[in-house]
Parts: sequence; structure tokens; C-alpha cells
Amino acid sequence: MFRDSRSYTILVIDDNSGDRLLIETYLEEAIKAPKIVEAKNFAEANLILTQSPKYFDTVLLDLSLPDKSGENLIMEILRIAANIPVIVLTGYSDMAFGRKSLSLGISDYLLKDDLNATNLFKSIIYGIERNAASQRIYDSEKRYKELFHLSPIPMWVYEMGNLAFLDVNQAAIKHYGYSKEEFLSMTIRDIRQKEENNFLDNAMENSTSDGEINHLGIFRHLKKNQEIIDVEISSNILDFNGLKAKLVLANDVTQRRRYIEAIEEQNVKLKEISWIQSHVVRAPLARMMGLINMLTEDDDFSDSEKKIFINHIIESGHELDKIIRNISNKTENINIPEK
Repeated sequence: MFRDSRSYTILVIDDNSGDRLLIETYLEEAIKAPKIVEAKNFAEANLILTQSPKYFDTVLLDLSLPDKSGENLIMEILRIAANIPVIVLTGYSDMAFGRKSLSLGISDYLLKDDLNATNLFKSIIYGIERNAASQRIYDSEKRYKELFHLSPIPMWVYEMGNLAFLDVNQAAIKHYGYSKEEFLSMTIRDIRQKEENNFLDNAMENSTSDGEINHLGIFRHLKKNQEIIDVEISSNILDFNGLKAKLVLANDVTQRRRYIEAIEEQNVKLKEISWIQSHVVRAPLARMMGLINMLTEDDDFSDSEKKIFINHIIESGHELDKIIRNISNKTENINIPEK
């Protein structure tokens, strides 16, 4: 028979020395070097587990001990054993109680009369693996809850069938103004304007497979105080307590969009100023320069002609001054918005 070379530490709780010897023999047949600790009653087991709860890979428990037995014994051992798999070994064939024991949280329920090295070892391995898998799920759920509830960005989970909110984080509660109870009585349509529902339906139809993050774009949401905000939505499909659901991250980009729109508006004004400078200013300036050149290069003009030229220069100067004032006024109206 194959013998596992891994080091297992096993607590055997049984008041019958013959049964303990048989169990230890089976363990040594399946495991090269098992570390076996014995307890003859509940009091000893309680002391051992309380002092070293994380020391053991599994607990083998007889259901009839001198100081405690049955369901009460199972509940107490499960409580002090924490996450250690507990396998019940009994000489009584009571299938109803066996099913109940499993529902209480034990790893397996084995009859001593049917026990051998193979099925005992399999039960231990399965119990350890199930326990490790359950711990991984627990750790994953804990990380999800921490990331979800501590995120500074509003997040929620909604059921894909009826669009009802299933969970919502504190950031969403604070940002949207609804209490958690109010959110959980609503659907995601309730935080949208009616005209946005078509966009919502299209986004739902374009959802991809589970686990893939979808960047759905920017939508308009409605806060409790009726303020409309622009929100960039990302989501992915997940299983939430057996329901097909979506985890949504809603990043408010209202201020960012307003900033961009303000910059674009200022760019239009700057282009207009640039056009004025390059086209409108050029005409009176060109006239002035031409008239001045004529006056300085030709001495044959009469006084009346020179007076006419000077009047044209003055008019062009006034025109240029008006244009410059207009440019100045437009420039003063350009305010770069703060982010």
C-alpha cells in the first residue's frame, strides 16, 4: 500500500485503548511518520486543543466519551477546534444522526466496524483539502469585502435579472445620498434619468462573459437630491450568493468633463483672438504704414493733401485702438478653470 511521506499531526480522542491502537495502526499503514496525540476524554482534548489549536491537521473523535457525548460533544469540539477538520468515528450505526452530524460541520462520519487504513486515510485527505478550499473561499470573500467596502470609489452589486441592488459600499452611500436600506429597495434604473434607460438596455445587451471587465462608457446618474452627474462605468459579471450579478465601479467624472468643456470653450476664444490678430489688425496697420511711407518718401504733397493723409492715419489709429481693446476684452474673459 502507498504510504504518504507528508508529516501529518493527528489528535485521536477516544477512551477505548483498543480502538486507539487500531486507529493508530491504520494511520501508520497509510502515513510514513504520523504524529499522533491522544486524548482519553473531553477534558484532555479541550486542554490540548485550547493550548495548540493550529498544531493539528485533523481530529479523530469518538462520539461516546466518559465526560461528554453525542451532539453536545460534537458542538464543543467544533468550537475549540476552530478550522481543523473533525472526523467522527463511532461504533453505532445511526444514519440519521450521521447526517445531522455532517450538517453540524464535521468533515466525515465513519463507522468503526467498517474502518480500514484506506478509507480512514482518504477521509483525512478529503477533509484537509475541503478545509483548505473553504479557507481559500473565505479569504477570497474577505478580500472582496475589504476591497469593496473600503474603496473610495462608489461600487455596488446588482442582480442581472431584475436589476435590483444586492450590495452597495459606503462610498456610494455617501456620494449618491441614499442610505443602504434605500439602495437595497431600488433598482439601477432608479438612479438614472428616464431617457438614459435605452443606453442602459444597450449596455446590458453588450455585456461579455463572466470575469471579464467591461468598460461601458459614461452615463448620467441621478443623486437623491436630483443632482445629475456624469459617471464612468466599469463592471464584470459574478456569482453573488447564487445569483447572476454584476459588480459595478462608478467613477464620477462630472468635474473632469466640465473642465474639458471649459478648456474647449477657451480654445475657441483663443482661436478667434488669433484670427483677429492675424487678419483684422493687419488692415488698419497696413494702411497706416502705407500712408506714413508716402509722407516720408515724397515731398511733393501739398499741405491739404498731407492733412488728408494725416486724418487717414488718425482714423486707422483709432480703428486699430478699437481692435486692440476688443482683443483685450476677449483675453480678460478667458479664465482657465481649476481641476
